[in-house]
Amino acid sequence: MNTDLADRLIDWFGQHGRDLPWRRSRDPYAIMVAEVMLQQTQVDRVVPRYHAFLTMWPDVAALAAAPTAEVIRFWSGLGYNRRAVNLQRAAQQVVAEHGGTFPRDVARLRQLPGVGAYTAGAIACFAFEADVGFVDTNIRRVLVRQWLGEITGGDAAAIQQLAERVVPAGRGWWWNQAIMELGALICTARAPACQRCPIAASCVEYAQRRAAPALAGLGAAPHRVVAERRSEPFAGSRRYYRGRVLDILRAAPPDTIVSYDILAQQLAATAAAAPTDAGWLQQLVADLARDGLLVADDRGARLP
Repeated sequence: MNTDLADRLIDWFGQHGRDLPWRRSRDPYAIMVAEVMLQQTQVDRVVPRYHAFLTMWPDVAALAAAPTAEVIRFWSGLGYNRRAVNLQRAAQQVVAEHGGTFPRDVARLRQLPGVGAYTAGAIACFAFEADVGFVDTNIRRVLVRQWLGEITGGDAAAIQQLAERVVPAGRGWWWNQAIMELGALICTARAPACQRCPIAASCVEYAQRRAAPALAGLGAAPHRVVAERRSEPFAGSRRYYRGRVLDILRAAPPDTIVSYDILAQQLAATAAAAPTDAGWLQQLVADLARDGLLVADDRGARLP
């Protein structure tokens, strides 16, 4: 690892990094809550909900013991409701199998429900300051541009290995916060601010772009965009109707079973193009039940 590059990036982060509440914590529970909430949800939406969540369930034991229906009700507006159930299941496993103490290594963290490679690495690094590498969209973008240059779909295993290789010894917390922040604020997908980037001088992709016009005798080369996964259109998608069903159940009094007829009527009232086939709705409800997001029987459905 180039120590000068690490110094420049970490110094930049020290001056320009955002003051986010989870960055002030080394509590693995608080870190896990933040990382799960931040998955595909904007930071400014997460901050107030993060504070509210920790006020309601301040530690892992409190979340483990909470009624699942209340956790799902709280999650309204954060999207991807299955994250709420997995977050509580992870808390329950920490309490049941680890005595309420989070495991410190990535391999054991990955055994928690809903905790993948990125979240396990983030908890190990940001809570326990382990020198581990992990990859989210922002980190991947910086890694590819800085060290690989050519922008392709990318080999996930190779990029993960790169992320692990470049972590400076003893500075994993600072490095991972800094590279993630650089991707969020400077090395963005479509309008990177290369002139303000603290590590542009060593960036392979930036050098390639600057060399291209001279080699081709043309004007400035267009900026390549790192290939990133695009979400399916939300409105009218299966995920959209899953969310609408849960919104209907959230609005019902606790422990109230909402019939399939009422679900169909309310779906039609909120989405004119909602499918009307009874079998489709029952399958959708069955899928939600399998994910632990509701309880269903022949009469209808309710929150767990």
